[in-house]
Amino acid sequence: MENTQNENRRETKQDDEARQTKQDDEEARLEEYKKLIDQKTALRRSNLNPERPDANYLRTLDSSIKRNTTVIKKLKTINDEQKDGLMDELKSVNLSKFVSEAVSYICEAKLRSADIQAAVQVCSLLHQRYKDFSPCLIQGLLKVFFPGKSGDDLDADKNSRAMKKRSTLKLLIELYFVGIVEDASIFVNIIKDLTSLEHLKDREATQTNLSLLSAFARQGRFFIGLQAHGHETYDEFFKDLNVTADQKKFFKKALNSYYEAVAELLQTEHASLRLMEAENAKVLSAKGELSDENTASYEKLRKSFDQLLRGVSSLAEALDMQPPVMPDDGNTTRVTTGTDVAPSSAKEPSALEPIWDDEDTKAFYESLPDLRAFVPAVLLGEAEPKLNEQHTKGREQSESITEQDTEVHDNAQTSSISEYQLEGKADDGVKDSEDKGKDADKEKSKEKDLDRKTEREKEKIRAVDGASLDNLLQRLPGCVSRDLIDQLTVEFCYLNSKASRKKLVRAVFNVPRTSLELLPYYSRLVATLSMCMKDVPSMLLAMLEEEFNFLINKKDQINIETKIKNIRFIGELCKFKTAPAALVFSCLKACLDDFSHHNIDVACNLLETCGRFLYRSPETTIRMANMLEILMRLKNVKNLDPRHSTLVENAYYLCKPPERSARVSKVRPPLHQYIRKLLFSDLDKSSVEHVLRQLRKLPWVECQQYLLKCFLKVHKGKYSHVHLIALLTAGLSRHHDSFAVSVVDEVLEEIRVGLELNDYGMQQRRLAHMRFLGELYSYKHIDSSVVFETLYLIIVFGHGTPEQDVLDPPEDCFRIRLIITLLQTCGHYFNRGSSKRKLDKFLLHFQRYIISKGPLPLDIEFDIQDLFSELRPNMARYSSVEELDAALVELEESERAASVDKPENERHSDSESQKVQPRDAAFSANGRGSANGAEENGKDHEEAADSESYSDSGSIDGHEDEEDLMFEEKSNDASENEGDDEDDGMPAGSDEDEGVEVRQKVVQVDPKEQEDFDRELKALLQESLESRKSEVRPRATLNMMVPMNVLEGSKDPRAVESESGEETVDEEGGSAGGGSKVRVKVLMKKGHKQQTKQMFIPGDCSLVQSTKQQEAAELEEKQSIKRRILEYNEREEEEMNGGSSQMGWGQGGSNTGSSIRSGGRGSWDGSTRGGRQRHHIAGGFYHSYSRRR
Repeated sequence: MENTQNENRRETKQDDEARQTKQDDEEARLEEYKKLIDQKTALRRSNLNPERPDANYLRTLDSSIKRNTTVIKKLKTINDEQKDGLMDELKSVNLSKFVSEAVSYICEAKLRSADIQAAVQVCSLLHQRYKDFSPCLIQGLLKVFFPGKSGDDLDADKNSRAMKKRSTLKLLIELYFVGIVEDASIFVNIIKDLTSLEHLKDREATQTNLSLLSAFARQGRFFIGLQAHGHETYDEFFKDLNVTADQKKFFKKALNSYYEAVAELLQTEHASLRLMEAENAKVLSAKGELSDENTASYEKLRKSFDQLLRGVSSLAEALDMQPPVMPDDGNTTRVTTGTDVAPSSAKEPSALEPIWDDEDTKAFYESLPDLRAFVPAVLLGEAEPKLNEQHTKGREQSESITEQDTEVHDNAQTSSISEYQLEGKADDGVKDSEDKGKDADKEKSKEKDLDRKTEREKEKIRAVDGASLDNLLQRLPGCVSRDLIDQLTVEFCYLNSKASRKKLVRAVFNVPRTSLELLPYYSRLVATLSMCMKDVPSMLLAMLEEEFNFLINKKDQINIETKIKNIRFIGELCKFKTAPAALVFSCLKACLDDFSHHNIDVACNLLETCGRFLYRSPETTIRMANMLEILMRLKNVKNLDPRHSTLVENAYYLCKPPERSARVSKVRPPLHQYIRKLLFSDLDKSSVEHVLRQLRKLPWVECQQYLLKCFLKVHKGKYSHVHLIALLTAGLSRHHDSFAVSVVDEVLEEIRVGLELNDYGMQQRRLAHMRFLGELYSYKHIDSSVVFETLYLIIVFGHGTPEQDVLDPPEDCFRIRLIITLLQTCGHYFNRGSSKRKLDKFLLHFQRYIISKGPLPLDIEFDIQDLFSELRPNMARYSSVEELDAALVELEESERAASVDKPENERHSDSESQKVQPRDAAFSANGRGSANGAEENGKDHEEAADSESYSDSGSIDGHEDEEDLMFEEKSNDASENEGDDEDDGMPAGSDEDEGVEVRQKVVQVDPKEQEDFDRELKALLQESLESRKSEVRPRATLNMMVPMNVLEGSKDPRAVESESGEETVDEEGGSAGGGSKVRVKVLMKKGHKQQTKQMFIPGDCSLVQSTKQQEAAELEEKQSIKRRILEYNEREEEEMNGGSSQMGWGQGGSNTGSSIRSGGRGSWDGSTRGGRQRHHIAGGFYHSYSRRR
C-alpha cells in the first residue's frame, strides 16, 4: 500500500512536469507570434514614414545598366535563403531609373508560402528608397486579378494562374499589414470580383475562387471582423489598420452571400447526383450492369461534387461557420450497388409504380410545346375553316330571311285568296326559287374569286419558301435534343402548307434504318404538330402500318434493320399517344402468330420500346399482361436459339420485372439504438461528459463489441467530432484497459484494408479513419512509431507488384490526401528530437512520391503547400528525383556522423540510469508486466495514476476532479509521447533501440520526504523479517550455487543435491584417477566454517549422467540464444546500411511492433507481435527477439 502511495506521489510530480512543459511550449509559441507582430509593427512604422535618401546620395551608388540588370533579375527568384544577400545588393545600386523593371520582375516571381515574408522585406526596402515603387507594385500585382482589356494573362495554364493568384493575394495582404499598401479598397475590388455569381457557371473558376476566398478569410480574419484563434491579446496591431466599418461590413456580407450561393449550388449538384444514382440503381436492377458512358458521367459528377464540397467546407471553416449538411436519401445508392433501391411489387404495377421512370422522361413524352403560343393561327391552317364557317353562316341567314318573307306574304293574303289562286301561288314559288338560284350563283362566284386569290398568294409563298423547307429538312437528322426538335417544329409552322406537310411526313418516314436514336425526336415532332395539323400523324401512321404489313407478309429473312426501325417508330408514337394502342397490339399479335426468325426480333424490339409503358398504363395493363404470358409460353414451347431466348427474357423482364421480397429494415435492440443515438446524434463538445457517463453505465460485457463497431464508424458522424470519439476512447480506457487496444488494432486494420481495396466509395471512410488515428496519437493511445509506420505504408503499399496500377494508379492522388490528413492532425507534435528527424526524413520520401504522380490537381497542390508551410516552412521543395536522392544521402550521412560523434560515457550513463530504475515499476497495479515500467516516453506514470485513482463503479460522482482534467482541452504537448529521446545518446534512426532503452528525467526529491520514505521502508523490512522467522525453512533447490569463499580454483561450480544434500559436482566435469572416476567437491561444515572435500565417484552413476545431460541442454540453449541475437544484429545493420531502416517493412503488418497504450497505463499488451520484449527471470533481465510473421 505504501509503495502504491509512493508511486502515486512520483506520478503526480510527473504530471506537474508535463503540465509545466506544456505551459512552456505555449509560452514559446506566443513569444514567437509576438516577435512576428513586433517585426511587422516595425516595418509598418518604417513604411508609413519612410526616410528616403536624397538624389545626391543615390548618385553615389552604382547606376550602371549591367549591374542594375543583374540585381533586378534576382528579384524573380526571391526566397528566404537569398534574402539577405539580395537586400545588400539592392542597397548598393541606384534603381531610380529601373523601378518599373524591378516591379515587373517581382510580379513575375513564383513565390511559395515560405517566401512571402522575404518578399515583404524586399518590397519594404524598395518602398523606403524609391517613392514611385509602391504605386507601380500595386498596379502590377492587381493585373494578376484584372488582366485588363488587352487580355494580358500571366500564364496560359489555368493551374499556374490560380497558384499565382493565391500567392499574389497573400503578398498583398502582408503588404497591407506592413503599410506598403495603404488603401484597403483594392481588396474590395478583388473580393467583389471573386464573389461574383457569374463565375459559378464555370466549375474550375468556382474551385479557384473558393480556394482564394478561404485563404483570404484565414489570413485576413481582421478584414471580416474575426479574431485570430489563441492570439487575442496581440490584436492591437490590427486595430491600427485603417479598415473602415463599411469595408468590414462589405467583406463579411460578400463572403457570407457567396457562401450561401455556393452552398445552394452544392445542394443542387447533390440533388443531381442523387437523381443520377437513382437512375443508375434502376438500370442496375433491370439490366445488371451500367454502360461505360453512364459510369464515366457518374464518376465525373461525383468527383466534381466532392471537390465542390471540400471547397465549401474549407470556406465555412475559415468563416467560423458550420459546413452545409447534405440531406441523406436512403432510397438511392452509388453506382457499385443497386440493392438499396426499394423493390417494386409485380402484382399491381399500374397502381403502385409510375408510368415513367423519372421526371425528365415524363417531361419528354408528356410536356409538349403549345404551338398556338409561338405561331400565329393563320400559319397553322386554322383561318380557312373559320372563313368557310362564315360563308355557310351567311348562306343560312339569307335563306332564313327569304323564307320569313314568303311566310308573311302568304299569311297576309290568305283571306282574299280563293281556290283558283293556287296556280298563282305555284307561279310565285317558281319565281322565288329562281331568285334563290341567282343569289347562290353570285355567292359561288365570289367564293371562287377568293379561292383564286388565296391560291395565288400561296403559290407565291411556296416559291419563296421552297428553298427554306429543303434547308429545314436537311437539318432534321441533326436534331438530337428536345430543344432542337422543338425549335425546328416551330420553324416548320412558318412554312406550313399541305405540300410541305406531305414532304415533311415523307422525310420523317424515310429516316435511316440505322439511326434509331432519331426516332424519339421524330415522334415528338409528329406529336407536337398533331395538335394543330391532324393530317400529319394519320399520313405517317398509314405509311408505317402499310410498311409493317408488307414486311410481315413477305416472310423473308432480310431487311431486319428496316423491320426494327419500323416497329420502333410505331412504339415511340405509341408512347406519345399518337399511335393507338390497338395498332401496337395488332402488330404484336401478328408477330406472335408466326413466332419465328425475324418476328421474334420485331416483337422483342416492340416490347422494349413501349411494352413497359403499356404494362404500366391502367387502360392496357391487363391486355399487355396477357400478351406477355403468351410470349413466355411460346418461348418455353419453341426450341429457340440462345440469342432469341435471351432477347425474349430481356423484353419480358423489362416490361414486368421479377418479383422481389421487400427490403427488410434492420431491427436493432433498444440498447444498440441508444448507443447509436449517443454517438451519432447527441455527441458534441458540450455533451461529451454526459455521453461518457452514459456509456460507462452500460453493461460492458454485452455492449463492448457493439461499442467497438460504432467507434470505428466515425465516418457516419460529423467529421468535426472525430476527436470527441478519441476522447471517449480515452475515458473508457481508464476503466476497461483492452478497449483502447482493440480500437487501435481495428483502425490500423481498416487503414490497411482501404489500401488493399482502393475503392472510390470508401474514400470518405478512409479519411475519417486517418483523422481518427491522428487523434488517438494526440490522446496518447499510440506511439509515433505507429504513425510513421502508417505513413510509410501508405506511400509504398502495392508498389513493385503486378497490382500497382490497381492499388495506386498514376493519376490517383488520394493517398496524398490521406497523408495530409494524418499530418495535419498530429504532425505539429513532431517538432523536436528524434520525431523531428523522422518527420524530416519522411517528408523527403513524401516529396519523391509526389513527384512520381506528375502534375497534381490544383486543390491537392494547395493542400500540400499549406501542409509544408505549417509543419516545415523552411524545407525546400525539390522538383526532381536526383535532387531528392542527394538530399536523402546527405541526411543519412549527417545522422551517421552524429551517431558516431556521441561520447561513449553518455551512453554509459544512460544505461546506468536505465538499470537503477526500481523493478517494481515493471508491473502495473493490476499485476501485468509493463515495458520497464513506462512507455517509450517514460512519462505515462501520470496515466497510470489517473487510472488507479479512478473508480471502476458505474458512477463517477466522486471523481469529478479527475474527469475535469480529462475533459480539458487536449494536450498540445503530445509530442512528449516520444519522451526525452531527443536528448539521449542513441544513434539517429535507431528505432529498435528507442523502443527499448528509455530514460526518465531525474526527479528532485525533498529530503524530508526521503527520510519518511526510508523510515517506512525500514519498518516494512523489519515487519517482513519478523514474519519470515516463523516460516518453515524450505528445502534447498537442486541447483544450489557453491559459495565463492570456499572455492579453490574451480570455476563457476554448480552444486547438485544428492539424497543426503551434501554432494556437489564440479561443472568442469573433469575426471581424475582414471577414466572411470569423476572428481567432485563435497561441501562440509565444521563449526562455523564451510569447507570442501574432494572425492571420486564412478562416472557411470545416475548423478553424473543426469548432471552432464543438464549441462549439455543449457549449453545448447545458450548457443541458440546467441545465434539468434547475432542474426538479429546482422539484419539490423544491413537494414541501416542499406538505407531502408524505415521502409524495409513495407508489406509487413501495419500494427506489428507497436507499443499501444491502454488508457494511459504504462502496460504492454501481453501478445505483442514483434519488436523487442523484456522478461523477468530469477530477479534479472534478459532480451529476447522475435521476428515478425
